[in-house]
Amino acid sequence: MARDLQPEDVLERLEKGRLDPFYLFHGPGEFRMERVLDRIRADFIPEGARDFNLEILYADKKLDPEEIVGRARSVPFMAPNRLIVVRRTEAFIAERLARLIPYLEQPAETTCLIFTSSQPNFSTRFYKAIRKAGLAVAFNELTGKQVAPWIRRTAGELGLELDREGCDVLQEVVGNRLRDLHGELEKLRLRHGEGARVGAEEVRELAVHSRSFTIFELMNRVSVKDTAGTLSVLGRFLEEEGPREASLGIIGMLNRQVRLLWQAKSLAAGGERVEGIAREPSVPPFAARRLLSQCGQWSEEALERAIYDIYEADGRLKTGSRPNPLLESLFIELCR
Repeated sequence: MARDLQPEDVLERLEKGRLDPFYLFHGPGEFRMERVLDRIRADFIPEGARDFNLEILYADKKLDPEEIVGRARSVPFMAPNRLIVVRRTEAFIAERLARLIPYLEQPAETTCLIFTSSQPNFSTRFYKAIRKAGLAVAFNELTGKQVAPWIRRTAGELGLELDREGCDVLQEVVGNRLRDLHGELEKLRLRHGEGARVGAEEVRELAVHSRSFTIFELMNRVSVKDTAGTLSVLGRFLEEEGPREASLGIIGMLNRQVRLLWQAKSLAAGGERVEGIAREPSVPPFAARRLLSQCGQWSEEALERAIYDIYEADGRLKTGSRPNPLLESLFIELCR
């Protein structure tokens, strides 16, 4: 079975000025897919000729496969290429898709025909034919350490020079959702201008009022047993979010943080370094480095006691205890 292409493979071909005659873009990574389609539209078809040479079609009962083939075989007008995007091809039944296979065997050289599907059935002849041709492109969601290179590359495309620490802070604050990360990078460009050098300080300045930033700052303060800093961030978070609404979310994040500290401590005791800890699915390299430095301040007994204290606090919150004094007492105990 041919290996599915990656989005970067298509972009490399685009930069050389030539795409293959057809592709299948598939997978759950909708945001990455739309960005690649935007690049192809912008670079493959000249702006002045797009009205004549760019078509977006939707696979439904009204669209005949023969119509797709007819449009794909049309000669470009005032441009060297045509681009046709057929969206949601999973809506076509196998019999209708099979009527497109003869075109795949003899495609038009001047047309790039792109089919998109969130859930293609690769047991059908049509999808098998595209995969066999090596022109299926997988758009998967990025996770863990795959996200940082995407952030740096996208920052460069937007005209920002984002250093490694700034990239780490942005991923920690925003998470792995590419659409949200792109939005924050756009904000950084608007604030600091194209060509600006951006680091952790600028990212924190932008994110300081973000709910995500506050909760992660809270987890980092308690992990280094900074009692005063922890209580200060906790007070700000409870004031902004509301005690009752925020309390259970804090308990969930605390439970996760203590378990990550315990995991890092166990792996470090077995001789693992940052690379080993970062292999865990939810721990990117920058977080692994931080956990390694933080877990040294916790004994196994303290971590075990922390899990018990968090469990007790969770039960009391659910039975009506007042969130503010309960959480303050819990964090003071954890920082002891």
